[in-house]
Amino acid sequence: MKFSTFLKPIVLACTLASSMVHAAEEVNIYTTREPGLLQPLLDQFTKDTGVKVNTVFVKDGLAERVANEGNRSPADVLMVVDIGRLTELSEKGLAQPIKSAVLEDVIPSQYRDPNGEWFALSLRDRILYVAKDLDLDHFTYEELADPKWKGKVCIRSGQHPYNTSLISAFIAHNGEAKTEEWLKGIKANLARKAAGGDREVARDILAGICDIGIANSYYVGRMRNEKEGSEQRQWGDAIKVIRPVFASAKDGGTHANVSGAVVAKYAPHKENAVKLLEYLVSDKAQAMYAKINYEYPVRKGTELDPIVASFGEFKADALPMSEVPKNRQKASELVDKVGFDN
Repeated sequence: MKFSTFLKPIVLACTLASSMVHAAEEVNIYTTREPGLLQPLLDQFTKDTGVKVNTVFVKDGLAERVANEGNRSPADVLMVVDIGRLTELSEKGLAQPIKSAVLEDVIPSQYRDPNGEWFALSLRDRILYVAKDLDLDHFTYEELADPKWKGKVCIRSGQHPYNTSLISAFIAHNGEAKTEEWLKGIKANLARKAAGGDREVARDILAGICDIGIANSYYVGRMRNEKEGSEQRQWGDAIKVIRPVFASAKDGGTHANVSGAVVAKYAPHKENAVKLLEYLVSDKAQAMYAKINYEYPVRKGTELDPIVASFGEFKADALPMSEVPKNRQKASELVDKVGFDN
């Protein structure tokens, strides 16, 4: 037997093994996050680790899609916005527990599942947009129902996840009866129907339709970084920001929601899935969350975007994040009961 003939099977086996290892250096993500916000982080992950990221952007029905795919699902990581949608993935059995010293060390316990099934990667606080010339420098969520603001409040649909999350937290602090009265008071104060998006709150303040409104802080960063003179830049420049607190909470804090992820139950590339989550809480990735997305990093000490930093110190509500989804169904029912969106 020629030596070269003897080597051929070995060379072929090594080539196949190398090909399989290379093929395994990938990770598949299903996400509801906006592509423009997430893609820079994923591109940097690939550049730094060599792991290819295959991304499926799913606008609606992510949990249903993964459930229908069952153990044939190619998804490794499921990434969503809103604590309710994040915990839903765990509750529906679509996630698997992960033990990671990196994630446990970086992410405060308030923002991760005790069983290791879900992890928050960034925070977004629900703040008050205020007309720039209005003499107001502090506020509580409870004050939204004060009759002195009659005809002066703008807000998006009460059924939007950002608002049902806030209402859920309000229930946790105040109970259902007081929350119902609070929602009735806000509805009575609305300057227009509860609709549109958060940026439209700033738009309508500029137009003089309302004086105040509830929205997420990161939209201010986006609007103020638009081209000088553009429509959205004008909206962002027309408002100032105040962080409301729960007057009824012992420590008083601002409601925060999250973006986060789970490792899918049947993840074919589990190791790379964990590697991605750990990368997303690294110094570099958390800085990108802050500078590109104008969000609050979960990693302590990460420098904020200057616009976001100008809002002052962010003290989050101390209510454990896992408590919020427990009241989500009741929050949605109360929105309908008081006709908030009608």
